[in-house]
Amino acid sequence: MRPATLVRLALAGTRTDTARVVLTALSALLATLTGLAALTVLAIPTPAATDANPNRWSEHYHNALLVEPGLRGGTAFALLMLMIPVLALAGQCARLGAPARDRRLAALRLAGATPGQVTRLVVLETGVAALLGTLVGLGVYLLGRDLLHRPDARGRLALPTDVLPSTGVLAGVVLGLPAVAALATALMLRTVTTSPLGVTRKAGRERGPGPWAGLLIGFGVVSIALIRPAVRRFADDEEVVAWLVPLLVAAGAFAAMIGVVIGTGWISYHCGRLLRRYARRAPALLAAGRLMADPWAGSRTFAALLAAVIFGAGAAALRAYFATQDQLDREQSRLVGAEATSGSFYLSTMDLVDAAVAVAVLIAAGGLIVALVEGIVARRRAYAALVAVGVPRAVLSRSVAWQALAPAVPAILLALTVGTFLGRGLFPKASRGESWMETCDATAALCADPATRGQYTQVVATPGLERVPAVPLEQLAWLGAGALAAVLVTVGVGMLFLRASTALDELRTT
Repeated sequence: MRPATLVRLALAGTRTDTARVVLTALSALLATLTGLAALTVLAIPTPAATDANPNRWSEHYHNALLVEPGLRGGTAFALLMLMIPVLALAGQCARLGAPARDRRLAALRLAGATPGQVTRLVVLETGVAALLGTLVGLGVYLLGRDLLHRPDARGRLALPTDVLPSTGVLAGVVLGLPAVAALATALMLRTVTTSPLGVTRKAGRERGPGPWAGLLIGFGVVSIALIRPAVRRFADDEEVVAWLVPLLVAAGAFAAMIGVVIGTGWISYHCGRLLRRYARRAPALLAAGRLMADPWAGSRTFAALLAAVIFGAGAAALRAYFATQDQLDREQSRLVGAEATSGSFYLSTMDLVDAAVAVAVLIAAGGLIVALVEGIVARRRAYAALVAVGVPRAVLSRSVAWQALAPAVPAILLALTVGTFLGRGLFPKASRGESWMETCDATAALCADPATRGQYTQVVATPGLERVPAVPLEQLAWLGAGALAAVLVTVGVGMLFLRASTALDELRTT
């Protein structure tokens, strides 16, 4: 099959196929903007140390996250974390209209296309859609960079619009994301063969998921807990600490996140078993059958949301640590009679992190809507058959709600717990070492005079303080409520599509 033919077939399809391409391109656009924002922060040059600027701060920015070189890495990491729900949204969009696409691919097989050509066709469709999104994202990034470049009267900038990643980095993002999307599509299709009569899978699931995801969660929590001992063990070797700490953080967070997502499949299966055993009404029994038949649907559906919840719970634990640290600072200041300052830079920075979590939850809610609507549309013939034999639509609506909420509630609680453990493992205790401070118990004039200052000056020692941060139950409750609200909104949107998908005409769907 010639390349031109592949491209033409990849761009063909129904309105559902067009919607899938548009949503995939939109996901790639969001991922491009997030990645370029992180790379722009990392591209800020660090000035040379001078007598006027010994800390090498970039003082032509407003925000301290951009001013201090040591904070830019964390800022870029937080931006990159936003790519997780965006990529999960892209994965959900790729499944939109799967049955209709399978029928179209089966028709191509009847026309003589080989399985390899069919696979390349699907991969090309995803790659072209992602490339379109990255190109538009690059254009939006360059346009926004010019529009937002507004120095104030002192020449300071709110955003790093004066720097630009290198051309190679820009090309790597624009071309790399479509390549990754195409590769992921090829991996997802590795166990699927499109036959002339439809889609067949090489291997099926014969039993429920095992609890092996707990090992990944335990590995992630232990990896984070080992950071402090590792830093103390290699305190004299800065090179080892420089690569070991990021490795443990990345490995621990990634393993715990994957463990929670995979564990949702186990949760879904056992929620289905419990509903089948104890439920007495039709909605719960229908949901039990679906949860047991496809438990991994929960992992696919809630992946982005659970990742955002884990990140948000970890941020809540860090906020509790910074609040405790700030409290210890104020207590030490009061011990020596100094004026206690309220608030800290890190607490104000956590407000930005919370905003990023809120954005991630909103993006994940979009992925939930796509996944739920795709599931309803894919099973519309079965739903229409149930309505035709007398099952009320209200029963089907409650069944969809049970199917979404039954695994979502324990999965959200698990994500909150794991995220809190990760944050607590990174900063288990807040402490302030013993310090000494000179105080002058006299008038300002006597303290300012070198001849009399020594008579009234004394050194006050403050003892070291140590305290375990409290569990941020209130913030965790708000985060869990927000995630559950996103699921409820998704169920409500799904109900709108359920009525149209249960029309008797859907019985003719093949």
